[in-house]
Amino acid sequence: MIDLKAKPFYLNDDQIAWVNETLEGMTDGEKAEQLFCPMLPFTDLNAIRGMMEGRGYGAVMFRPCPAKETQAAANLLQEISKIPMLIAANFEDGGSGIMPEGTYMGRQMLIAATDDEEKAYQLGKICGTEGAAVGANWAFAPVLDIDMNFHNPITNVRTYGSDHTRTIRMGRSYIKGLTEGGLIPSIKHFPGDGVDERDQHLVTSVNTLSIEEWEETFGKVYRAMIEDGAMTAMVGHIAMPAMEEKFDKKPCERVIPATVSKNIMTNYLRGELGFNGLITTDATPMVGMTAGTVRREAVPAAIENGADVFLFTKDLDEDVRYMKEGIADGRLSRERLNEAVTRILAVKAALGLPEKKADKSIFKTEADLAVVGNADHIAWAKECADLGVTLVKDTQGLLPLDAGKHRRVLFELLGNFPSNDRVRKHFLSLLEREGFSVTEYVPETPENIFNESQVEKFKEKYDLVFYVGNIENASNNTVARISWHTLFGAGNNIPWFVREVPTIFVSVGNPYHLLDVPMVPTFVNGYCHSPYVIDAVVEKLMGRSEFKGKSPVDPFCGRWDTKL
Repeated sequence: MIDLKAKPFYLNDDQIAWVNETLEGMTDGEKAEQLFCPMLPFTDLNAIRGMMEGRGYGAVMFRPCPAKETQAAANLLQEISKIPMLIAANFEDGGSGIMPEGTYMGRQMLIAATDDEEKAYQLGKICGTEGAAVGANWAFAPVLDIDMNFHNPITNVRTYGSDHTRTIRMGRSYIKGLTEGGLIPSIKHFPGDGVDERDQHLVTSVNTLSIEEWEETFGKVYRAMIEDGAMTAMVGHIAMPAMEEKFDKKPCERVIPATVSKNIMTNYLRGELGFNGLITTDATPMVGMTAGTVRREAVPAAIENGADVFLFTKDLDEDVRYMKEGIADGRLSRERLNEAVTRILAVKAALGLPEKKADKSIFKTEADLAVVGNADHIAWAKECADLGVTLVKDTQGLLPLDAGKHRRVLFELLGNFPSNDRVRKHFLSLLEREGFSVTEYVPETPENIFNESQVEKFKEKYDLVFYVGNIENASNNTVARISWHTLFGAGNNIPWFVREVPTIFVSVGNPYHLLDVPMVPTFVNGYCHSPYVIDAVVEKLMGRSEFKGKSPVDPFCGRWDTKL
């Protein structure tokens, strides 16, 4: 039996009665549908009605779409649903997680670099209030992964860094702001990403820590959040042999994603850590789950082994059929089915969704959107950028920059992302406003590559080389490293010239680029490419503002040469 009066639900008798009566009135098919959280990457109302009407999905997750459209879609979902819905988004960086108009406060690592828990609280408050304004009530955040491996391409700036004590401080503050704003968190990605150097979107990653090592790091983080009453947790497609071996009492001889592991979800998260809240899988189309077992088996197994919500689908109708078949043939027991649906309903009751639907306060209006991107939120984001931007090294004594001394600048933007054009234009406009004469790097052709490499000609032409690394932290990338355009040192893209012309590197993405450019003597980490970070970077480079950020990770990657 689930104690619905206990942490984290704290339901009263009327709320418990609603949960029980609703559960008793549901068919097995309706219960099966309630387990699913499909993704909605669109806001077309006719398409949503066709997809959702007459079906009892328990939740949906929005990708960023325009605010008014998202709000209208959320209102429609609540209108046509028999049971009020959980509406989620990836609120990791701000209200921008659900709508482009939302405040982009910054990546979690930028927040951590401020070393100010108030900034984490403000991030949570922005996510909560702006998310609630469009009808969201569930945040797939905060990320509690610990960035132990600088090669990992997916944790990186999404984390609060490599120190678990900072992760606890920041995570707690974020959740406080988020819940005050009206949303509940999903602490993720249990049992913990950031140890492996692989992306679970592409492969089942592995947390190789021993139980003792885990308990001293990730364990302390999760125990703290559970003690504080986090209502939901997201489990990743992460294998952890030590947890399997703890309960099986034998060596683990196969890769078992946590999302289908009874030992990890039920025996450890619920049993050892005492988590009574709702467990959701991470996105189930990821290779980290799909490659682990036959899909027809994995769908009901995720719920049977401890999850309550099945996040996204390979094919919605097919996965729902697999779940219903699992119920019918006993692979998903009635006991686990009822437990899972009970927890889903309990979250909805704890959020007051039945009462809000009855009095229509669940439906948001255009007036609610006034909070989105308001002056306070923008001010918080600007202050966060000012406090977080970090000077890693300046061994050549280049700073502050002088537009007279360093007037002729070769500007090189590294990365190949949709944001490149915005980042490039922003930096160029600021540098030109400061009085620099900027030449943008153009990849050399085979015909002129060697002519362009003449040292004396290069020195006569430029006073400064200004790199911007805009290599974003994004899924489905095996690495987050620098790729050069030219052949070894023949062209002007790769930094052969650092002893000839002053050179600076500003990263607005991966904080570990010194691994690839250890020879660059002046290096700055901005952690994200928000416009407020770009503004702050230039202010600091010009000497009008001091660098205040404290790196939450080792930007030197444990190497000797990167510090020189």
